Amino acid sequence: MAGGWVEDGSVQKQIDDTVDDAIAQARSQLHQGESAEYCAECGEPIPEARQHALPGVIYCIHCQQKVDKKYRATSAINRRGSKDSQLR
Repeated sequence: MAGGWVEDGSVQKQIDDTVDDAIAQARSQLHQGESAEYCAECGEPIPEARQHALPGVIYCIHCQQKVDKKYRATSAINRRGSKDSQLR
């Protein structure tokens, strides 16, 4: 596999670390606590079904989609680089 100055298994360790970071990031975004009755962004009522489905929700569906879209736009950075670029 990889050679030179790297330890055996270092590529797999980077892959595992990337997966662990992604899991930690996803867990940090899980809703917790009591759901809000009104959206924190626009002030519209949050449907009761959404409040029960997602404990701790603070945004209506429309505002949550905007937050998700904004997050996706800023989360495309892979600070470890791609596996392929490290093997060349």
